[in-house]
Amino acid sequence: MEDADLEEIRRARLAQLKSQGGGAGKASGGGSGGGADARQAILNQILHPEAADRLGRIRLVKESRATDVENRLIMLAQTGQLRSKVTEEQLKELLNAVADTKEEEKIVVTRRKGWDDDDDLLDF
Repeated sequence: MEDADLEEIRRARLAQLKSQGGGAGKASGGGSGGGADARQAILNQILHPEAADRLGRIRLVKESRATDVENRLIMLAQTGQLRSKVTEEQLKELLNAVADTKEEEKIVVTRRKGWDDDDDLLDF
């Protein structure tokens, strides 16, 4: 059963690559939506329904994080590092790993002392 799943993942990845321009000489039957369909097919095969639901909710809040996690999951599946479907707990661990490795943008606010600024006006 796992061999059939892996073969289906490989076929979906091949279709994804072709739709992204890997098969430039051939007509790809899907246009721009073909890559998204192949990507979704791969994710459906490697995620438990609960994990897929959580990833969908994450996409609503922060699409870039969901895309990063999806890319990592697809990479793990393609390299054969996934032995079974990813559970919600495993997805949480992966989310924590992605959050730890990705530096968040920080905003630093430097405030001036309001009452000291008036001293500049007294110099005139």
